[in-house]
Amino acid sequence: MSVAAAATEQTWVYALRLGDDALVLAQRLGEWSASAPELEEDMALSNIALDLLGQARTLLTRAGELEGAGRDEDALAYLRNEREFLNVLLVEQDNGDFAQTIVRQLLFSAYQHELYGALRASTDPVLAGVAGKAVKEVAYHRDHALTWTLRLGDGTDESRARMQRALERLWPYAGELFEADALTDRLAADGVAVDPAALRPAWEAFVLDALARATLTLPQDDWHPTGGRAGRHEEALGLLLAELQHVHRSHPGATW
Repeated sequence: MSVAAAATEQTWVYALRLGDDALVLAQRLGEWSASAPELEEDMALSNIALDLLGQARTLLTRAGELEGAGRDEDALAYLRNEREFLNVLLVEQDNGDFAQTIVRQLLFSAYQHELYGALRASTDPVLAGVAGKAVKEVAYHRDHALTWTLRLGDGTDESRARMQRALERLWPYAGELFEADALTDRLAADGVAVDPAALRPAWEAFVLDALARATLTLPQDDWHPTGGRAGRHEEALGLLLAELQHVHRSHPGATW
């Protein structure tokens, strides 16, 4: 395989990873439609989901183009099985209660904000273009999560307890966001991707400040689950994909 072909192969997988992150979290947030605690939040979470879906569509389209196997965004979204999805484990976690959704959103949107900020300098024009638009979107996502983190964490005894439980449950999944492998090392060296470890200091500064202001206690366990980038997922993703893919798989080739 030529150097150019190898770079293309790695870039399509990288785009697929980021697209899967956005697609899976969009589906999770969409589950709140008509079920959020208040009408304004119903609209806010739906809009965040739509932003993420827009990111996913562009990234999956780019992945399909670079793969060169004739798969478009729909094929990649609806016709892959669980082991073929490369999203991080954090985004597939159940919504739980509203506190758990907010903690998940805080951890992930703070990561995405740093990621897309850095990816604006990518040598891949599509990745750079997605990042230029998405960084503005995720700045809102992050601020929205921060507002609710402060409101619930420094709120009633019940709201704080729920936020602390959510943090204890989800904090271990944050470690996977910053794992590097041979693929990201190569693409970061070529200017296509970003070294995820380089994003951690700014992410930690934001998240730890938010947790302190919200009077939440940082979990001390350094253990974290991993495997999402290699297609090793928890049961939650299989259930999510069953709902996401049901109509498309039940009516192949149908158009509306």
